[in-house]
Amino acid sequence: MACCSPGDTIVLPRNAHISATTGLILSGAVPKYIVPQYNADWDIAAGVTPLQVELAIEELKIEGRKVGAVFITSPTYNGICTNLTEISKLCHSQNIPLIVDEAHGAHFKFHPEMPKTALDQGADISIQSTHKVLCSLTQSSMLHISGRGMVDRERLHKCLHSLQTTSPSWLLLASLDATRHQMSQNPNTIFNKVVKLANEAKTLIRKIPGVSVLDLTDFADHFPAMDPLRITICVQKIGLSGYQANEILDNDLGIVPELFSTNSIAFAFSLGTTKEHVQRLFSGLKQLSDDLAFVKEKVVLGHEKLSVTPYDDPVMSLSPRDAFFASKMSVDFKECVGEVCGEIVCPYPPGIPVLVPGEVITEKAVDYLREIKRHGGFIMGPAHPLLDSIFVCKK
Repeated sequence: MACCSPGDTIVLPRNAHISATTGLILSGAVPKYIVPQYNADWDIAAGVTPLQVELAIEELKIEGRKVGAVFITSPTYNGICTNLTEISKLCHSQNIPLIVDEAHGAHFKFHPEMPKTALDQGADISIQSTHKVLCSLTQSSMLHISGRGMVDRERLHKCLHSLQTTSPSWLLLASLDATRHQMSQNPNTIFNKVVKLANEAKTLIRKIPGVSVLDLTDFADHFPAMDPLRITICVQKIGLSGYQANEILDNDLGIVPELFSTNSIAFAFSLGTTKEHVQRLFSGLKQLSDDLAFVKEKVVLGHEKLSVTPYDDPVMSLSPRDAFFASKMSVDFKECVGEVCGEIVCPYPPGIPVLVPGEVITEKAVDYLREIKRHGGFIMGPAHPLLDSIFVCKK
């Protein structure tokens, strides 16, 4: 809203968070999606490359469309970071502001092994969920602005006032200030212990038969860095899906993953992580690998990976805003292919929409959502969460 007027185009990755879709509806901006690199073996989408951003901007210029901003998610939920340095240079050379969803990167400034922050790489706006990896209370976050003058601060201030409550929580604000103070006391060493623990955990986990740990070599394109405090694990060689592994770890072993998908589970280390937590995680994963009888008591082995990928190049029939306000009708999910989607359809976690209002529903999207359900995933957003039917825009 601070960077785009109704009808402006914003370039963003297809795996942007559901909140970005809400931003499109509120602002009236039109998305130009970039499909991120996707690894089907892990069922994980990574970031986008500078070349993809450059091609998207050039395509929009040829079409005569105004680019209001470029929006990038970095790091991803799994900790994969995009080359923001090159993307910021590209954006600024064409007077385009760069907005970065840095929700999971609020800690990057505080250790030499961490990736560079979005602002240090040239972003104009960075949004950090301080509560996710630092120590503020849930719902509290920070919005950072660079001093480059690419963003109208007064307009941003008015946008915030139009969306925020007039009765703010002083508890949340105080927790943000307390976190700021905590980080200021020993900013160069406060994460030393947990970074060491995370590295030790990865070394231990890689020794477990049938268990893999995600790293940057799992993606063909070059991504410059990965959050050392995110550990993503694949247990497919054991015969388990991410959903099944989560079920056993959570319900039977008291180990709660941060994120789980069809093929993987992820864990977030923080300032509260201890050596006992690392040992407990290692022991639980080793039990999944070693104790086949125990695992068979809990789930049916023989997990198959997804046969379709989620992030197809979408076709927009209406802007998200126009679709949101359009007249709608409910149709059987089996008969929705070719219709214009009227609601957000989003597997959660990680909160990345497969369908957004205004998109033409493809057979590939329908097949992917069916497979997510078949594998035990959860669908958020639609009025009918079991996806027996879906709301579409009337023609």
